[in-house]
Amino acid sequence: MVRYVYCTASTLDGFLADDGDSLDWLLNVPASDEASAFAGFLDGVGALVMGSTTFDWVHRHEKLHEHPERWRSAYADRPAFVFSSRQVAPVAGADIRHVHGTVSSHLADIEAAAAGRDVWIVGGGDLAGQFVDIGRLDRIIVTYAPAVLGSGRPLLPRRLDFTRLRVDEAVMDGPFAQVTLSVSP
Repeated sequence: MVRYVYCTASTLDGFLADDGDSLDWLLNVPASDEASAFAGFLDGVGALVMGSTTFDWVHRHEKLHEHPERWRSAYADRPAFVFSSRQVAPVAGADIRHVHGTVSSHLADIEAAAAGRDVWIVGGGDLAGQFVDIGRLDRIIVTYAPAVLGSGRPLLPRRLDFTRLRVDEAVMDGPFAQVTLSVSP
């Protein structure tokens, strides 16, 4: 059965990026063993879903117009559904599917592409919230970095409390703390 998993990094005060969409607060933290834990997560993923702001950031940060192979090294051949009201930049050799409209109108295609494996909701927070709205977010994995921004792009701009969230695991990884939660509809 396909699970929808929102896996992301956040500041302690619940922001994915600062007001200018920068991730310097995360990228400047010394590396840890998180890569190996992340590889294990990625092994179970059959498809990706992301919003256009997230896609644009990855495209810019990785310079995908010059180095399209970086997409493949990060996401392999997994299909990526990019929700956007405008066209998104192509990435040579990548299976990027531009979609618009409601999340629910694309679930069948996303699940078919995932082929029984998990769907990784890469970001952003509002897109993850749209999965919450239709009762299709199954799991949240947040890696908290030792940083506080005060404002920025929110982790998940929806109200969820203990009646819908269960902490399944909390682990330390160098300077990071990763929390895995199950979400009930």
